Amino acid sequence: METCSEEREKTDHSEAPIQGDILEIIFSHLPLIHLVSPSHVSRAWNRALSTSLRHVNPVKPWLTLHIQNPRALHLTTTFAYDPRSRTWFQIHAPHPNHTSPLRASHSTLLYTLSPCEFAFSLDPLRLHWHHACSPRVSRIDPIVARVGPRIVLAGGACDFEDDPLAVEVYDMESRAWTRCQSMPAILKDSSASTWLSTAVVGERMYVTEKNSGVTYSLDCNTMTWNGPLEVRPDRSVFHCVTGAIGGRLMVAGMVGEAEKVEEVKLWEVKGELALESELGYWCEELAAMPKELMVKIMGTGSIEVNWIGNSVYFQNLWKAEEIVVCEVGNNGGSCEWESVRNVTVSDVSRMQRTVFCGAHVGLQDLKKAINKNCMFVEKVV
Repeated sequence: METCSEEREKTDHSEAPIQGDILEIIFSHLPLIHLVSPSHVSRAWNRALSTSLRHVNPVKPWLTLHIQNPRALHLTTTFAYDPRSRTWFQIHAPHPNHTSPLRASHSTLLYTLSPCEFAFSLDPLRLHWHHACSPRVSRIDPIVARVGPRIVLAGGACDFEDDPLAVEVYDMESRAWTRCQSMPAILKDSSASTWLSTAVVGERMYVTEKNSGVTYSLDCNTMTWNGPLEVRPDRSVFHCVTGAIGGRLMVAGMVGEAEKVEEVKLWEVKGELALESELGYWCEELAAMPKELMVKIMGTGSIEVNWIGNSVYFQNLWKAEEIVVCEVGNNGGSCEWESVRNVTVSDVSRMQRTVFCGAHVGLQDLKKAINKNCMFVEKVV
């Protein structure tokens, strides 16, 4: 008598002639969520699926949009864009009853901050939230970044606090807050996330003043600040935002003037030079946004930049119908630009808060979400 495993092996072998490369190509054209069911068909299908996701059309981090009702913060709608298949989904999942506005760190960290609690989620689909006591310093608009097992909160303190540059670090393992060396005094007048951008490379958190490009770094091993450095590639750049791609420090900058933006470019920082050094030669230009894409997001309103995986997302909340994306090749390779239609925009969403974030979503994450009765509804562009 044949065992179940033997019967399954025979089925796998009998199916093999009609699979192989063709099945891998078919899988490469399907959104990741649609690959959950095929992964359960047979071992042969599962092997073809794994090969397709590794070599034919690899998984890419998702862009997530959280639209929150400003009058009822617990009412939040979540959408996701899967760049691998260029598909939008609405995610129907249990949401915690947020009592504070959702915020993001322009990467993959989503959090809320109130006088009573600091809550954050590192879970790709935000099904699990970590709840901690609030930091000792009351803050309105701080810099927030994840560095290894730590969450760093810097600046953005309330007016009644003695130190507007205060830095506190939350250790996710010990669940304790630690007060650290304050931010450099030169940042006193621009210590909020409105005026500063942040990037994490290794164990360092870089903080950049967006207009001047003056940058300091916090070594999270010694908890000391270093700098200043200059990350503005040249003096024609009037606004710059730092980020990280593949462990490399990057700069997105606008060239020209605020009333007349001439170019939007990406650079990779190749070295750390003192502020008084000559500008420009230590940054390598990677790409410039095509003019036909610039017109889709330029105009009234500021440009928000999010660094997710190997992609840089540019969006203007006042012209939210389009999102411009640049995918940066490995090791400074070629860059590919495209415009993504934002299907989440409506008359209702324009009156609500929109928070952009990133998520490293894998097939196992989707399986767990489905087991928890989450639903993914495809949105037609």
